[in-house]
Amino acid sequence: MSLFTIAPDSVLARSGMADRHTRAWRFALINLVWSFWIIAVPLLNGMAPRDWLPATALSYAAFLWFYLRAYTAPARETWLYVPALAALGFLMAPLNWGGMVYIIYACVFAAFAFRSTRTGVLVMVLMVAAFMVEAQWLGWSWPNTLSVTFWALAVGGMNLMYRAKGLAAAQLRLSHDEIRRLAASAERERIGRDLHDLLGHTLSLVALKSELAARLVERDAAAAAREMREVERVARAALAEVRTAVSGLRAPKLMAELAAARLLLETAGIHVDNRIAATNLPEALDAALAMVLRESATNILRHAQATRVVIHLEQDAMRVRLCIRDDGRGGIVREGNGLAGMRERLAALHGTLGIDAPAGGGTHLRAELPLQRSAHLIDAIPHGAQAPADVIPDGAQRRAGIQQVLPQVPLDPRLRGDDEGSELFDGIPDDALPGAGR
Repeated sequence: MSLFTIAPDSVLARSGMADRHTRAWRFALINLVWSFWIIAVPLLNGMAPRDWLPATALSYAAFLWFYLRAYTAPARETWLYVPALAALGFLMAPLNWGGMVYIIYACVFAAFAFRSTRTGVLVMVLMVAAFMVEAQWLGWSWPNTLSVTFWALAVGGMNLMYRAKGLAAAQLRLSHDEIRRLAASAERERIGRDLHDLLGHTLSLVALKSELAARLVERDAAAAAREMREVERVARAALAEVRTAVSGLRAPKLMAELAAARLLLETAGIHVDNRIAATNLPEALDAALAMVLRESATNILRHAQATRVVIHLEQDAMRVRLCIRDDGRGGIVREGNGLAGMRERLAALHGTLGIDAPAGGGTHLRAELPLQRSAHLIDAIPHGAQAPADVIPDGAQRRAGIQQVLPQVPLDPRLRGDDEGSELFDGIPDDALPGAGR
């Protein structure tokens, strides 16, 4: 493998920057800045260059190779470069006190080189202990020896914590993916149940009446026409129910948007104080407030420079109000497309949007919607008509939709398995009925 090829499981890859090649190498090269102590220490101590410079130059060339390989090599090989870097430090210590830097770099990579954190800590301690013995044998003062020991263990310990944080973040991403997978599975099951409830009986009735009309068309054209008009009415009613259900599926949900907003803001270091436990709102209102929350979270992240956000929902018999307050810079001079879109969406449901944003005093947004007017608007939708895009009946209304839309259509006896509903075929010759004579 080439020196400049970043292995998929290397230290650089696990840092999350391997997909940005230039930035990855910049990260590795920036961390080389501390190696200047290899030259600075003997210069500051007045050592003659002929005593340390040639050996230091050779050791530094080897160090660069070990250093870059430790960053880019596969995980199974990273541990090989830890003792190699430590060996450079042990060999250079008698000639150049700056060789202690190699020990510190060895501790840096020991934090990533082993599967077990305990093994990494043990290797660090052993390397530092061996270096302390050598330093005392060379006559170093205790302050210098302890200084090297402190920095080696401190840097190694910080990298162990960085590694643990990365593992926790990876586990969190896996948990989120699993939650989304389970949510999607549950939603698919719910959609299947809803579609079965909406269309199962209706489509069976359409198929039966279409077959009946086909048999009647040559014997009793008037009866066949009546059956086809009934098929048309039932099909239109089913289409309206399906459109209503699909509109409900597409609508954003307030609690889902709350979870997304918390993840978005807290990932950016903004604390979210959530004061919404649960909601039981009509879907039109729930969707409108969800969009307000989504747009607000985006604006806070991009413009507010806030450190804390409070999200609160107030509800009574007449109205519902969503309040979002941040401690950012405030000072909204004009409303952009996002705020204008919020205001229009709320106005369509006879709601209002209020914003207080004094300069330096944060922003307080209030989205208020009436409950009673929305309920009356939903009740006013005619049977079989499609609900407007901004008025979406809740799940209970959708489940009752077929009974409301088809109040006069008796259940087919072939579907019920009994004689109930047989009056549907009164006056029609027996041999014209579907399945007769079979």
